[in-house]
Amino acid sequence: MKNYILSVLLLSFYFLADAQENQNFPPAEEPEVIRAHKVKGQLSIDGNLNESDWQSSNSVTEFFRREPRQGGDVRYQTEVKFLYDDKYLYIGAWCKDSVGVKGIRVQDLRRDFSWGENDIFGIALDPQNLKQYAQAFQTTPYGNQRDFQNFNGNSFDTGWNTLWKVRTKRTEDGYTAEFAIPFKTLRYDLPEDGTGPEWGVTMVRYARRDIEVSSFPPIPQSFTPYRMTYAAKLVGIEVPPPSTNVRIEPYALYQYDRIKEGATPDSKGQPKFGGDLKWAIDPRTIVDLTINTDFAQADVDRAVNNLERFNIFFPERRQFFLENSGIWAGGLQQSIRPFFSRTIGLQGNFNAAPAPIDIGARFTQRTEKQAIAGLFVRQDATENSQRSNFGVARYLRNYGRENNIGVMVTQRNDEQSDHLSLESNSNTTITVDGQIRPTSEWDIQYLVSTSIDKLSGEMGYAARVFSGNSTNKFYYGWVTEFTDENYNPAMGFIRQTNVIRHNPGGYYIWRPKTQLIRRWDPGVFTNYNHDATDPSSFQQASLYIFPIYTWFEDNSFVEFSLTPTWQNINFDFAPLGLDIEQGNYFYTRYLLRYNTDRSKKWSVEARYSFGNFYNGTRRTSNFSARLAPIPHAAVTFDYEQNNLRGVGVGEENLKTNLYTVGSRFAINPRIQLSAFYQYNSFDDQGRVNVRASWEYQPLSFLYLVFNDSRVESLENPIEEQQFIGKLTFLRQF
Repeated sequence: MKNYILSVLLLSFYFLADAQENQNFPPAEEPEVIRAHKVKGQLSIDGNLNESDWQSSNSVTEFFRREPRQGGDVRYQTEVKFLYDDKYLYIGAWCKDSVGVKGIRVQDLRRDFSWGENDIFGIALDPQNLKQYAQAFQTTPYGNQRDFQNFNGNSFDTGWNTLWKVRTKRTEDGYTAEFAIPFKTLRYDLPEDGTGPEWGVTMVRYARRDIEVSSFPPIPQSFTPYRMTYAAKLVGIEVPPPSTNVRIEPYALYQYDRIKEGATPDSKGQPKFGGDLKWAIDPRTIVDLTINTDFAQADVDRAVNNLERFNIFFPERRQFFLENSGIWAGGLQQSIRPFFSRTIGLQGNFNAAPAPIDIGARFTQRTEKQAIAGLFVRQDATENSQRSNFGVARYLRNYGRENNIGVMVTQRNDEQSDHLSLESNSNTTITVDGQIRPTSEWDIQYLVSTSIDKLSGEMGYAARVFSGNSTNKFYYGWVTEFTDENYNPAMGFIRQTNVIRHNPGGYYIWRPKTQLIRRWDPGVFTNYNHDATDPSSFQQASLYIFPIYTWFEDNSFVEFSLTPTWQNINFDFAPLGLDIEQGNYFYTRYLLRYNTDRSKKWSVEARYSFGNFYNGTRRTSNFSARLAPIPHAAVTFDYEQNNLRGVGVGEENLKTNLYTVGSRFAINPRIQLSAFYQYNSFDDQGRVNVRASWEYQPLSFLYLVFNDSRVESLENPIEEQQFIGKLTFLRQF
């Protein structure tokens, strides 16, 4: 088996090494210069761009085509201008399209939309010229807002929400977008020599109909448009000196809960008050405080039927913890995270019911040379969990052009709980990590961590190293992860203990000049796991081989892949209650996947995987459909069925069905209603979530939330209903 895996791996790397030239190019020695002009008259932020200041200022027009093929003429021309006054930086964009409104592709009007399904224009700013950090602002032709922070061109902090305004106008020639970004929103330094500031800036346009991505200045196709080492220079701005910059966001909430277990209902309602404060002490240093924190408006998790031997990673969805999350060690991956915020504010583990957060504080300082961050949160006790204090400290040092090294310490203290018969405990992790980028194509990331648990007296270790090469023509990389049996980050997440995992592989990128195929990425990845305590003790291995991984010119996609899998079950293992007999297994599974263009009014995706599964067979069918006739309304349907035959000790049969129906309706990007219903036949559980939101002024919201959850499979069926009304108010001084 080992020889078979090694042979496939060597052949794949030989194939990749023989790939065509990568077409990457270094940043310009002298960056492009963009000049902003001071506003002389009055600007109305309405998307029209008809004021004399817009008409008379200089334009940026020479965008560089990144997709679908690098270089060549840009079909969708873009013209951008920059203005400023005493309070705001203004950006005006003319996004031209020969078919006008008919060519626009926008799926819905939600804030913080995902890249890939909409027409987009955006700008990224590096006001401190850090070269490794950017604040990005994006919009669609309908004026949705998306803002995020980016680190090193790779890591995204999508939870970062800040004050700014954009309005758009759709015309017969395309659309226009008018941004107004307050200087108080940006973090910048004044040059000590008295000259004007020079900010790093990149821009990106995504014309979804033809998958054309263009940027200014030119940035290679294999990198994100936020690689700020390639940024142009924005000059000519007379910025106000940094001043008091405090943002407060109090909230008032009323929550009504009704729980019925068996025939006994119990209900209660209670008001709640709290809020957040953000203080920019200076352009580099930010302090955040939160009191009596509430996350009623956060998206809820979807049900998952887990048939694998590894822990499932559920992403963080709560705003306070999402912001600045990219600064913590291990935040780019889902295998070894010494700090994972979902362990905070939940009852005992990261996938449990909420626990009250009394107070939280976060400190962040970022300069060209270093970053310092700290977090403290106090979690109150519940009927099912102890009172706990959580602390994280982080130091990151930048060196060279795009390299860094950091250290992070976490400390969790659980207080004694008499009613739960739980002793007090403390848990500490110490982590060293970093990134090395020897060339623009190569990324090397490493992490070494130790955990110390007071109650058990155990000390554990974990480590991870990644090396990858990404160009326009191919990708290949290698990940090795180590987690010993005693590593226990009580504030973190690990995929598995007592394992060494190797995950090398890559794929070739072919963009043929045909009228049928737009891109074809055949490749292979190896996944090999063995015990950390005994490296000769094999756990699991698989080969993910995908000879067909193809996007067509009509934006549809098809995949055919096969996954030969070797398993050594030497522990008690019962996925979905099916007891698997201990022993060695080999089986191969196959996958067929197809989806239509996801930016159209109708889109569908179908997945069918089949093959053996341990000592039996497993067929998994997935079907998704979305109808979005206009951006103001969208309906989705998702279905998953697992059909297992002759699996486990008893050669049992099991069929599970998971249904999800969702909808989103919007009057405009500021008034929206979303809902979803999910039913899982495995545990006979149904869930409903309905959420209405009104952004009555920038980042000030009224939320109305209804949740309903029912489990009928228990001896005493459980019904839970919850109604929440929440009002937030944001004021910046």
